[in-house]
Amino acid sequence: MVKVLLLVTNHGKMGNLDKKTGWYLPEVAHPYKVFKEAGYEIIMTSPKGGDAPMDPSSYEQYRNDEDCQMFLADYKIQDNFLKDTVPLDKVDLKSCDVFFCAGGHGPMFDLPDNDLVNNSVTAVYEKGGVAAAVCHGPAGIVNTKLSNGEYLVKGKKVTCFTNSEEDEMNLSQAMPFMLETRLKEHGAVFNAAPNWQANVEVCDRVITGQNPNSATPIAQAIVKELQKSK
Repeated sequence: MVKVLLLVTNHGKMGNLDKKTGWYLPEVAHPYKVFKEAGYEIIMTSPKGGDAPMDPSSYEQYRNDEDCQMFLADYKIQDNFLKDTVPLDKVDLKSCDVFFCAGGHGPMFDLPDNDLVNNSVTAVYEKGGVAAAVCHGPAGIVNTKLSNGEYLVKGKKVTCFTNSEEDEMNLSQAMPFMLETRLKEHGAVFNAAPNWQANVEVCDRVITGQNPNSATPIAQAIVKELQKSK
């Protein structure tokens, strides 16, 4: 059985703003549905384990989304927290086929410089697995280096929540860095669609999605990629 490691953030504060953040509901729930329908095993993990905060604004925006409601019910989510996520250091990476970083603004703060996250991505990717991330999730792969010392994203076509989308939300000033800019600095070939349009890039087992509207398409692309390797 294919095993997907679905990583969510433990971080719940929007930088220097008095605003809550966390993982973004459809960027977890929509891929969850696709993976579940494909018969995959899904391990919900976070860097620290335990409670992982959901961005409350994503619940408000997607409260009537059927797939999101299914996910919330399956995991009995209360008070905007995903309870009892598996600590990443307790996961058997050798058994994982996909390392998927969900988005939300929280990942910008606790994923990029986390050695455990970066080393785990490398471990799954270098054994032939898929490294995937959606929206701000590429914060979990932007600093990842391969065993040869080169950045994972170097020379690969990727996307993420763009600088333009961040500016449109008036949140650029709250970010520790601009994700699109950092990906380019690390050698990625960056491709962007117009703001809020679904966009997925697939390149050498690195699969990235631009924004919340890319959450279902990226999961479908992951399933397709895994079918190729059968």
